[in-house]
Amino acid sequence: MLKLYNELADWWSLLSPVEDYEEEATFFGETLAKAGLPPSPSLLELGCGGGSNAYHLKKMFARVTLTDISPAMLRISQALNPECEHIEANMRTVRLGREFDAVFVHDAIDYMITPQELKQAMETVFVHCKPGGVALFVPDDVTESFEPSTESDGSDGVDRAARYIEWSYDPDETDYNYTVEYAYLLRERDGSVHVEHERHLIGLFPHDEWLRMLREVGFEAESVRDPYERDIFVAHKPVKINSIARKM
Repeated sequence: MLKLYNELADWWSLLSPVEDYEEEATFFGETLAKAGLPPSPSLLELGCGGGSNAYHLKKMFARVTLTDISPAMLRISQALNPECEHIEANMRTVRLGREFDAVFVHDAIDYMITPQELKQAMETVFVHCKPGGVALFVPDDVTESFEPSTESDGSDGVDRAARYIEWSYDPDETDYNYTVEYAYLLRERDGSVHVEHERHLIGLFPHDEWLRMLREVGFEAESVRDPYERDIFVAHKPVKINSIARKM
């Protein structure tokens, strides 16, 4: 498992503070509400990470279930969202045996690095979405929008501080991936600073391929542009499900 979500998870709140998610999560909540939610709706988030989006979204929902593949990240989310249900699970394969009014997948979907993995995750979302329910997928990029970039951020805590550099590039434009190099600079309580590096492989799929696969799974899908100029995908599960979708 990647360092960021395992041995470095204790630094998450400094590398990616929860307050930084408020504006983005507000837009996601408005998008889900506009798509149609019943009274007292339920929410499932796949790949919740440290629970920062859920922290801002949970006030909209009567019941919230959060899943992630990383036990360390789930512990962070549990501290932030103690009233929410937390389950360790892989979004490619998990089957909870329940359906939800809304299913949300933030940028954890980026770690689906083949078309097969992406479709597996879509099938998981479909299975857990109630007929008439809505799903929201938020990839960082589609193929058409990707551009190499370098970013940095981080924050200071009471007695520790963290910064990171994020360098994104695509060494092979013929495949379904791009690469992100992360360097983390971590200042300990005693003032010492150490540096960690790791490489993340990120999935990158064409816009129309997203829509095609969502529709193949059984969703009625469309894309919308968010305030950060990303193409994100809103998918409705029909009230009447065809026979192929029932077999997932």
